Amino acid sequence: MKNRTTVTLGGLAAGILLAFPAVAGNDNINTNTTKVEHVLLISVDGMHQSDLAWYVLTHPKSTLAALVAQGMDFSNASTPFPSDSFPGMVGQLTGGNPSITGIYYDDTWNHALFPVGTTNCSGTVPGAETAYTEACDINDGALDAGEGLVTGPGANPWVNILKLNGNAKQLMSTAHLPVDPATCSPIYPNQYIHVNTVFEVVHQHRMLTAWSDKHPAYQILAGPSGKGVDEYFCPEINSSAVASNPLTYGQPDWTSDNLLTQQYDNYKVEAVVNWINGLHHDGTGNPGTPAVFGMNFQTVSTGQKLPTSKTEGDLSGNAKGGYLADGATPGVVLTNALDFVDQSLGKMVSALGSRGLLSSTAIIVSAKHGQSPMNLAALNRIDDGKIIAALNSAWNKSNQGGNPNATPLVALGTDDDGMLLWFNDRSSTATEYAKEFLTNYNDSSASVDGKPVTSAGLWQIYTGVAAAQLVGVDVSDPRVPDVIGIAQYGVVYTGGKGKIAEHGGDHLEDRNVPILISWPGATAGLNVTDPVETTQIAPTILKLLGLNPNELQAVKIEGTQPLF
Repeated sequence: MKNRTTVTLGGLAAGILLAFPAVAGNDNINTNTTKVEHVLLISVDGMHQSDLAWYVLTHPKSTLAALVAQGMDFSNASTPFPSDSFPGMVGQLTGGNPSITGIYYDDTWNHALFPVGTTNCSGTVPGAETAYTEACDINDGALDAGEGLVTGPGANPWVNILKLNGNAKQLMSTAHLPVDPATCSPIYPNQYIHVNTVFEVVHQHRMLTAWSDKHPAYQILAGPSGKGVDEYFCPEINSSAVASNPLTYGQPDWTSDNLLTQQYDNYKVEAVVNWINGLHHDGTGNPGTPAVFGMNFQTVSTGQKLPTSKTEGDLSGNAKGGYLADGATPGVVLTNALDFVDQSLGKMVSALGSRGLLSSTAIIVSAKHGQSPMNLAALNRIDDGKIIAALNSAWNKSNQGGNPNATPLVALGTDDDGMLLWFNDRSSTATEYAKEFLTNYNDSSASVDGKPVTSAGLWQIYTGVAAAQLVGVDVSDPRVPDVIGIAQYGVVYTGGKGKIAEHGGDHLEDRNVPILISWPGATAGLNVTDPVETTQIAPTILKLLGLNPNELQAVKIEGTQPLF
């Protein structure tokens, strides 16, 4: 990397440094890249770089402060765009952006595939929603995704959740997957990605891998071979958290209350600690500690999204979520969420220490995405369903004679704090019509908060060829959205008031996330301020393990560089 600015953080967290052996390092980025045997990768979904900086400053004896003091903090890091969980995690473990990986979001449309449930492919018209979410589960109402571990009401119907199947593929139903026209077979997530993953490369070198995430659909990380991840632990987050009705999705689910999210995340923490201890995720066996393993946390994300929640010290359910009025300082729920993550990391570090693995392990903390708005005063929740319905109606009247049976223009809309639309009619006539319609959509009744709505809440609108060019693909790509809308700051597309922040967009708060790496060869306390991308985590992992980053296909195509 060129023109790199670095700042040494002096004595921050002095006295609580992790027990890494002393390694001679330089005062610049050309650090001693000591080979490690293990890489623990942690994604704290929703976490901004500013959250990390605030937490370390205000909690100098925390685990995060110790990792910053011992490691390297890349404070100007960006996630891929769109800033969704799926492209974010895929980017970290392939080294590629959506144009290369083919992963734009977790819920998209593909004009070349057949719909879910297709069994007779003769004469079927292509075009299918490709939802690699809880929709893939055998039963998306249950924490075990339908495996049968959760069998009915009880004081703790989730007591056996750590026994969840380590093969995430077996937790998905073929009836819930899109279909390949060439074979008339369902397409599993790993078959949908264009390039190989870190896990595949490491597995091919006969080293163990393991991963824990929020849906079984993160089986995508196994890569095209399907063999990259030796052991998964993927309890379904979008499932019932009601002990009296544990098999039917509804409220509350694990994201509806921050303490419930912490309970959910803690199952995954237990799995990671078991992996550190050389066990399977359920605490059995003795396969050994994986070479690459880790998990994602959802706790910070719900602490940012929820308007109010229960939290430690306040079980009323009325504690405020998100940030304080300054738009920067975490409020009480979010602070408690960060405390939970820090304490969980402390358990992992302690387990590594007890096993004598700190001297041979790199710890990477990042995030799939950030979230916005942090400034609650800017929040403008807009009903995207109303906008899409108006667009479909206007298109029908102008181009289809008002035919009530006409195919709607919009095949699928995926809108969080940005807008992605896929059309049934992909002609330039249709995409230009949509751009003009959205530009002139100023119906304030669409705002849930009673605020003005200008240009459908969008700041920039890319359609057709321009949308494809923005992503970096040809307009003929069957996966690329026909409309990509960059939302105005503060806009969240939702029909209710159940959340105060979202991700998916292109604002700084959506994309500026931490990359913190602590390992024996780090130049301790180094803050690197040059722009980097989370896709660079992938080649960095291989470099740390002494493997060739160019074994990753996306790294070769994009020229993705290790972080050091």
